[in-house]
Amino acid sequence: MSKRVSEPTAPPVERAFLVGVEVKSQPGLLSLEDSLSELSLLCETAGLEVVGETKQRLDTPHPNTYIGSGKVEEIRLLVEETLSNVVVFDTELSPTHQRELEEKLGDNVRVLDRTAIILDIFAQHANTREGKLQVELAQYEYRLPRLTRAWTHLARQAGGGGGRTGSVGGVGLRGPGETQLEVDRRDIHRRISALKKELENVRAHRSRHRDQRRRTQIPVIALVGYTNAGKSTLLNHLSKADVYVADKLFATLDPTTRRVELPGGHWVLMTDTVGFIQKLPTQLIAAFRATLEEITEADLLIHLVDATHPNAHVQWDSVKETLSAIDAGNIPMITALNKIDQLSDPEEAQRLTTEYEDAIAISALKGAGIQNLLSSIERELFETFVPVTVYLPFQEGQLISLFHEQGQIATTENTRTGVTIQGNLPGRLIARYQPFFERPKSTEE
Repeated sequence: MSKRVSEPTAPPVERAFLVGVEVKSQPGLLSLEDSLSELSLLCETAGLEVVGETKQRLDTPHPNTYIGSGKVEEIRLLVEETLSNVVVFDTELSPTHQRELEEKLGDNVRVLDRTAIILDIFAQHANTREGKLQVELAQYEYRLPRLTRAWTHLARQAGGGGGRTGSVGGVGLRGPGETQLEVDRRDIHRRISALKKELENVRAHRSRHRDQRRRTQIPVIALVGYTNAGKSTLLNHLSKADVYVADKLFATLDPTTRRVELPGGHWVLMTDTVGFIQKLPTQLIAAFRATLEEITEADLLIHLVDATHPNAHVQWDSVKETLSAIDAGNIPMITALNKIDQLSDPEEAQRLTTEYEDAIAISALKGAGIQNLLSSIERELFETFVPVTVYLPFQEGQLISLFHEQGQIATTENTRTGVTIQGNLPGRLIARYQPFFERPKSTEE
């Protein structure tokens, strides 16, 4: 009689209960309901099954549990009723909040916050070595202050009575009375330092590549936008590339650059960058500095907006806010209202273009409006001139020569250390001269 071999079963999907909190003194870009809906999508992307949710509005967060004690008890009962094993808050919790909440919600319930979910999604989607380094750094910096609650063995003493030999992460003999927590924290500090050094090498490598691109005089365009706005689809359409595309949040983390030809015969380099989201964790912004420099060093930004999304305006504001935070707010930008093929009213697309500055309606999937977009890119890069006054030290000889070659000079004034130039520059060069602006100027054709 043959013996039946049982096939391995997949691990059970964790059941998540969501908690949305609106603090009166800390208003978000999205409404409480819409932000909670976005958190639900994030959890599903991370592989969690959302089984319930609750909301609370507060004047100020509770110092221990963030939400009130009555709400904590309500959530505990709802978690039992829905058989949830994860509670996810739509905000970033302090280590104290997480620890207190887990104690009150039960031993078998993990408490996570929005930042932890986003970091987990990034970890799943990072494919290149650079992406993995950046995510690992962000995760360690997030976990470091939470070691007291995240590691089960940390209360163990290693030492006493003349010391004890042990090993964690390569650490050997420990001092008397030293806790496992102190050893683990020191190991993580070492790893963070090593990761930062590796990423500085990545940053230097990217900088050398950008210098080479500048010498070719080929303009660089960065595609930016809220996550899942269609940046990779647009890059594929324009360059006939095969960048990974999926209808989910943060499908693309690693920047991809392709050559694109404009209608007038000019060539540009177009880079697909990581998508933004409201409440983007500060750890990620810091860790992805090398990648985000692909945006800050671009000659032009194409800001993709999902025209079908009910919160398109809020997403547009969120991206603009993030661009300002990384010092990319003054780079020339064209807004591309994407996915117009999914609008029920064809005339809605043209109406929407009046609600955004420098907007063009397109469908990256179907190709509608793409020629208009390419013509606008060409006009912005090669036909639009911006009046500026810059002071260039003599050691910036390359920029001085470039202004003479590509710009229109009205006046020059030499000093002992440099030269002040007043005139017009092509829009594609503005970002390069921005650190040397004498004063802000308005953009005119």
